Amino acid sequence: MKNLPEHENIYETSCPILYAMKLIGQKWKLPILWYITDSENQILRYKELERKVVGITATMLTKCLRELENDDLITRKQYNTIPPTVEYGLTERGKTLIPALESIYEWAEKIIEVQHT
Repeated sequence: MKNLPEHENIYETSCPILYAMKLIGQKWKLPILWYITDSENQILRYKELERKVVGITATMLTKCLRELENDDLITRKQYNTIPPTVEYGLTERGKTLIPALESIYEWAEKIIEVQHT
């Protein structure tokens, strides 16, 4: 692991971990990414996400999806149907995030296991 700067405010540096947390560290973004990743062909419709991400409001889902799209982690494809159909999928950049999330998952799984023994 890299050394932290001794005399600088860590939040004023270009720390890669803080950058990653800025992109995915909010309450709802990881569940959204995980459900898209876990879906067939890594594509989910808006309504499917709304059902799967229990507890999220439509407003917050839309906000998170827009931010993930702006950060080039997901794609948005809208079909001209009535009612409109919108699908979300992982971008190539988003797909590169999955191994890191799987590693964090495995790490946390081990920690939880140790705490419960």
